[in-house]
Amino acid sequence: MSDADLILRFRAGQHQAFNTLVWRWQGRLYRFALRYSGDSEEARDLCQQSFIRAYGQLHRLRDPERFSTWLYQIAANLCRDHLRQRVQHVSLDAYEEASGGPHPVLYQVGDMDKVELRDLLNRALQTLPEEQRVVVVLKEYERLKFREIAEVLDAPINTVKSRLYYGLKALRKTFNQWDIDRDGL
Repeated sequence: MSDADLILRFRAGQHQAFNTLVWRWQGRLYRFALRYSGDSEEARDLCQQSFIRAYGQLHRLRDPERFSTWLYQIAANLCRDHLRQRVQHVSLDAYEEASGGPHPVLYQVGDMDKVELRDLLNRALQTLPEEQRVVVVLKEYERLKFREIAEVLDAPINTVKSRLYYGLKALRKTFNQWDIDRDGL
């Protein structure tokens, strides 16, 4: 059953249909929030808040076929608001001070496991400006099309493409600074 069918059932009073939408989308939405926020606890909260807001606003969704874009838009707005409210921003320098030293020198893919690689990628994502990070996450991790990302962010497609370009360029620079072999990623 499609998302649109579930939404129509929900609107007809079958509120259990929303549970199916949550089950279908919670993994993707959580991963999006995690990559955006960099914190698993915050990501769970943001994911839950996104579904609560979607539940309350589902009757306003004009085109049920656009549910995924609409849901990502809710999540992106909540993530953006949450990050603005953060008082403390942990920079890479603060991480190095807290961990007692610089990042390891020259990783190869065989030297790191998937958990280490995921952690490095998430830390690198956190170094990006917010507008670049959200585009990189939506395009590279969530596999949205440029048109869909533009709708989620309410931005022109060329702006989305530019943010992706500069975001990926900044990630490459970060990996070079950390002496991470590009082939290892």
